[in-house]
Amino acid sequence: MRFPARRALRPGLRTRLIAAFLLVAAVSALTTAALTYQSARSAILKQAQDQAVEQFREQIANEYFTLPTSTQALQNACRTLARAGKPHPWFVFAEYGTLRASSTNRPTSTVVTDELRRQTHANAHGSFQRVIQDGTPYLTIGMPVMFDRGALGDQRSGVYLYAVMDLKTESITIDAMVSAAKNGALPALAVAVVPALLAARSVLRPVRDLRRAASSMGKGRLDTRIEVKGSDELADLALTFNESAGELERSVQELQKAEARARRFASDVSHELRTPLAGMLAVTEVLDEDAGGLDPDTARAVRLISAETGKLATLVEDLMEISRFDAKAAELNTDEVDVAETIAKTLQRRHWQDRVSTELPPGVRAMIDPRRFDIVVANLVGNALRHGSEPVTVRLRPGVGDGPLVIEVTDAGPGIAEAVLPHIFDRFFKADAARTRSAGSGLGLAITLENVRLHGGTLGAANAPGGGAVFTVELPTGLGASVPVEAGP
Repeated sequence: MRFPARRALRPGLRTRLIAAFLLVAAVSALTTAALTYQSARSAILKQAQDQAVEQFREQIANEYFTLPTSTQALQNACRTLARAGKPHPWFVFAEYGTLRASSTNRPTSTVVTDELRRQTHANAHGSFQRVIQDGTPYLTIGMPVMFDRGALGDQRSGVYLYAVMDLKTESITIDAMVSAAKNGALPALAVAVVPALLAARSVLRPVRDLRRAASSMGKGRLDTRIEVKGSDELADLALTFNESAGELERSVQELQKAEARARRFASDVSHELRTPLAGMLAVTEVLDEDAGGLDPDTARAVRLISAETGKLATLVEDLMEISRFDAKAAELNTDEVDVAETIAKTLQRRHWQDRVSTELPPGVRAMIDPRRFDIVVANLVGNALRHGSEPVTVRLRPGVGDGPLVIEVTDAGPGIAEAVLPHIFDRFFKADAARTRSAGSGLGLAITLENVRLHGGTLGAANAPGGGAVFTVELPTGLGASVPVEAGP
């Protein structure tokens, strides 16, 4: 019971397909948005950075410096450079030895890092850094002021200028891109539901067709086929199913024809043997009566012929009976009877009343076919007497409420081998492979089972805890009016 419950809690194939489709769409959208964001962010910042560095370098090249200089001269230079700042206003800071000046009211900046100072002092072409302070992004640029010495090349002047430009505009643009990506993700996923549903439908339709076709075949309609559409793997599956169904239908038809021929053969042979056997039985009865006056060898031969003829007659009758069951021509003619009296009459007719003990409470009545019920009891008791050990006991238990009545036949024999139990009701099955001859036809228990099924009951075989075999028959007590009923399969 645990596995069906687990399967019931598991999402259906449609749900899993849609979830997988949406997951792929979400991952694709997020990956695309992330890559686009990184590329756009790098492009925006690089454009602003390159423009600012180039502008700052040009402005410094155009500015005139004289050395030695003063704080006021440095401050004027810083303000001139700050006014020319692009693409956003700059804050310019100057350092010359111990002198400090800026375009603001503070001579130094906390945004300019020591790392940028070291790189600026080491690199004649300048350096830059992106710094975030108090949540605000800044671009910091450091440039040394160089003197042109002609053939001697450029020489450091000792003046170092630093430009600080905030990147709020670029940050706002980037944040807007992130917001747009977030706002567009949910609608994109919502739109993706439509192709997900269409894809799930296109996949599930053949699966549903296959399930319906398999269910139809399970109910016996072997001519069921699936319409093949397209040329994909699902179409190949449908084509394979149709081919398998066709082969199965042909095989079953051949088996049915072979079974029908076998039934017809058994029935025809039984009918053909019935008339000559009747004559042989009459002759053997006469011979049995005169066997006492014959010599011993002839008497033994006569009695052997008589016994074997009786067995052959029993086999023919059983074959005819089983053929009627196979052809579903067996009829059930029920009547309301006293079950205990019916069982007692069965034992009396076969002179078993002295060999079989009974527990038959009176007053138990049921709608049964007396002839077929007699066969059921006779076969079970006869089987217990032949293959078990006495005492053999027949017990009758009335049904409780609307429950079935129960008949048990037990013996004191060795019981039934565990390997034999599953086959005990098979036709011509012999528990002992070495026993090729027996008093019965090998069809008695099979006919008994068919008669019980014809009544709508059940028949079971088991071993009693204390030893011996137990055959249990359960029959409904009321089958309605006496009407013909077809035998079970």
